[in-house]
Amino acid sequence: MAKFFIGLVTGVVLVFLSFILLFAALLRFREKPPQIADNSVLVLRLDGAIPEKPPVELPEFLGGGAPGLTVSNVWMTLRKAAADSHIKALVLEPEGLVAGWAKLEEIRWDVEQFRKSGKPVFAYLRTPGTREYYVALAADRIYTGPEEPVMLKGLRAELMYLKKTLDKIGVSVEVEHAGKYKDFGDMFTRSDMSPETRDVMNSVVDDLYGNLVARISEARKKSSQEVQAIIDQGPFTARQAVKAGLVDELCFEDEMWGALKDKLHSGEPVKLSVEKYLKVPPETGKSRIALVIGQGDIVRGGADDNGADESSLTSYGFDKLLKQVAADSTIKGVVVRIDSPGGEVTASDDIWRQMNLLSKKKPTVISMSDLAASGGYYMAMTGDSIVAEPGTLTGSIGVVFGKPNLHGLYDKLGITKDSIQRGKHADIDSDYTSLTAEERDKLRQGIDESYQEFLTKVANARHRSIGDIDAVAQGRVWLGSQAKAHGLVDELGGLDTALDMLKKKANIPAGEPITLITYPPRRSIFDVILKRSQEDMLESKLAQVFGRLPFRAWMKGGYLRLMPIWFEVR
Repeated sequence: MAKFFIGLVTGVVLVFLSFILLFAALLRFREKPPQIADNSVLVLRLDGAIPEKPPVELPEFLGGGAPGLTVSNVWMTLRKAAADSHIKALVLEPEGLVAGWAKLEEIRWDVEQFRKSGKPVFAYLRTPGTREYYVALAADRIYTGPEEPVMLKGLRAELMYLKKTLDKIGVSVEVEHAGKYKDFGDMFTRSDMSPETRDVMNSVVDDLYGNLVARISEARKKSSQEVQAIIDQGPFTARQAVKAGLVDELCFEDEMWGALKDKLHSGEPVKLSVEKYLKVPPETGKSRIALVIGQGDIVRGGADDNGADESSLTSYGFDKLLKQVAADSTIKGVVVRIDSPGGEVTASDDIWRQMNLLSKKKPTVISMSDLAASGGYYMAMTGDSIVAEPGTLTGSIGVVFGKPNLHGLYDKLGITKDSIQRGKHADIDSDYTSLTAEERDKLRQGIDESYQEFLTKVANARHRSIGDIDAVAQGRVWLGSQAKAHGLVDELGGLDTALDMLKKKANIPAGEPITLITYPPRRSIFDVILKRSQEDMLESKLAQVFGRLPFRAWMKGGYLRLMPIWFEVR
């Protein structure tokens, strides 16, 4: 009886959901593209995270609003608006951005390309930090409110170390790695940076800071020395920012719009949100290009994965997308966009295999976003051209293994474990025992073998000797600008650069319009209900506490091709 009742309730719920989704689909089908007024000004409001992968789309009657913007959305929208005679100007409003420096550079570049159309760009800032200010540097004029602080004060990188906390609760973490920079476990085994980590972090912050100074210098017409002296005075009040030449004018937003109206000389401007403008069909061409997005830490996943999960890059799901694109005879070329710190060795290898099979069938170019490190870099080793932003975290060619030993914690809690085993190393992954010298040696053999395989794949793909690659590997994280100097990437740039290279490779005329198809497409509420797992929920909760640490890959155990450190330059 209970089973019958559960089945009945489940059936009713599914029927109800089906009616909701059908109703939403009918509304979408009947929805017409908006009419754009002749005197429109596009308002690009950037708030919070800007993902690569399309987020979940909810119907309005279920509380969903405008679809969240992706990096490719911004790119396509600004290209479309630059050629649209109805769009007279762009107003840029970045606030509370949560994005890496590669994405910021991509968006800043997109705005600069829009400016080349001759249409004015005004930026209005609300309590801007360095990220928001960096994007606003692409505007003709920068405005902020009379009482808005400008939090431009330089850059810093902070790493979190948990050893002292783990010592207090009786937990230790044992780590083995290949590559002197592959210090993934240091956050669990140290209380400060190792010399190798400090070397990498100094290099990263120096290059990012140099790029920041150069962009400000170029946009605000100041020397590098002047810009550095100004930054050392930050943060600023609004009036101090104007005096320092960082901001053009203090005013309220309505006053900024009045200044734009005077600039345009064409009557009252009509505000047009990007979300509304996205509903206007883009220019299409006869050549169809696939943009395949791989975002998140790399894990094997499940056989029912479809590649749409926002938090991880599963080999099952991503391979399905790659096979789908490879089998589509209408697709003339592929840009694979990677935003991943790496993850499981086996999952990375699975994706590498499918990437190489795709490359044999379709002209392919790799475009790297905020990070394409370790397994994220490994999967790109197809021999195809690689494009990275100057601020892309890339490389980190190395392998690591780690496991926690919770024996001390169990003792404090009064928990004991008693086991029976057959096989000398049956407890090698037990959280109740330490690694023996023999077990540690066995792990070292596996890690070294996997590291040599990594070096070989990179050497073959980059047409270099293993010795040359080993010299720039060792688990070290490079910025895109540094990676290009070391031959790990081919060009610096974003989607524009990648598509230009792909057109040439696919024999598509440079000026010919294309139709860009994004894989995976946006997910519906139905996908969320059926696919959301407890593991996703756990990772989301951990991310709220620890940020974007790739917990899912680490908790899987085994050998990892994972970034050695996780940090945010603020």
